[in-house]
Amino acid sequence: MAATLAEQIENYIKRLLALSDDNSVELRRAELAEMFMCVPSQINYVLSTRFNSEAGYYVETRRGGSGYVRIIRTGLADSGDLTRLLAEAKDKPVGRKAADNLLLRLRGEDIITERETAILRAMLAGDALRLAGDNEELLRGRMVRLLLMNLIRGDLKS
Repeated sequence: MAATLAEQIENYIKRLLALSDDNSVELRRAELAEMFMCVPSQINYVLSTRFNSEAGYYVETRRGGSGYVRIIRTGLADSGDLTRLLAEAKDKPVGRKAADNLLLRLRGEDIITERETAILRAMLAGDALRLAGDNEELLRGRMVRLLLMNLIRGDLKS
């Protein structure tokens, strides 16, 4: 199956980050757009959906002629980072994609196992949450918050 353009751009940036000594990379949006033969707004889309804080990235941009995009891979090195995530998640609605990004980040940093990831993804993206109606994202947010609290306490270990 052929990767979408967004996946190709994402994979390219992730390869650059993997080769980086300091988990960061600086790019020019126009050069990326030219390389992938797309409009700069496609690059913006990839940056906002695939390289956001839920996915474990900090993106810094500067527009204009000498503009750049700096992407920094952040880590969840200790429970302090999980505590920060927990504070950010406090009573906030969480969409399916944001929850999925968080789970993939936790898995990528070996905080949860592959099996735990699959179970949690099914729970957080599951049809059961649709029963909550307009409160689906709020319920998902509370579930994410409980997950993070349990990880901090050490109740869940890989």
